[in-house]
Amino acid sequence: MDEHVIEALGKSKVIIRDGKVVSIEDPVIDYCPLFDKYRGIKKLTKESIKANIEYRIKDFGMCTENRKFPSEDFLSIGASEIISTLLKKGLIDATVIVGDGCGTVVMTEPEKIEGLAGRISGIIKTTPLKNVISFVGESNVLDPNTCEINQIEGLNMAIKKGYQNIAITVSNAEDIPKMRVIEKNTSCNVLIIGVHTTGASREDAEIFIEQGDIITACMCENIKTVGDKKNIYKTKTRIPIYAPSEKGKSAIELRLKEVEKKK
Repeated sequence: MDEHVIEALGKSKVIIRDGKVVSIEDPVIDYCPLFDKYRGIKKLTKESIKANIEYRIKDFGMCTENRKFPSEDFLSIGASEIISTLLKKGLIDATVIVGDGCGTVVMTEPEKIEGLAGRISGIIKTTPLKNVISFVGESNVLDPNTCEINQIEGLNMAIKKGYQNIAITVSNAEDIPKMRVIEKNTSCNVLIIGVHTTGASREDAEIFIEQGDIITACMCENIKTVGDKKNIYKTKTRIPIYAPSEKGKSAIELRLKEVEKKK
């Protein structure tokens, strides 16, 4: 069965089978400034969420074999945009991210990052899509047969490939301490980017802020509370991005400079 489970638009759980939306759960929040700005969605409901997911399926084939890979920056500053800039500048060697139809992957080509990750939501489960795996390269997929999502094993895979400076996206706070142990034991430099944080607990927010490098606050009040309490650097964007570390701050500022150049 071709099945993809994502959390989108207010962290609503959405199931897509054979290109059709078959299930939508209520979102944990009913408003997101990004979807208001880019799609004019004033309130997140099952109906508005379904319409947006169907739009993405039709527009670029999300979660289908008709998948296209739009390479333009979707946001001025977001996880994939920051990663692409770091790769272009040679400040990282590779990144470990998650894509629909491929799961956890190791990528090194900045022009492909946005195409794969720029317009997707949090992926919980996905199944193989030949078109996507071909785009990424089978040898770069953690498990081409199951499309497993496992960022810790993705980090290990990147290290085994010989990469030293690695950016990795993380939605599960509990993975972060384990990644720091791997970083220490292998003498690699790992840039941890917290994503898809809406609904994160206070405990998870503490982990993201204390051990991460770049944290997208999404609509998580706990991330904002912990980050602001610790007086951590953050962007002035509608949805703030926090930088608990100096290398995180440098990466964000580099991306902001690139955005300014394009104006």
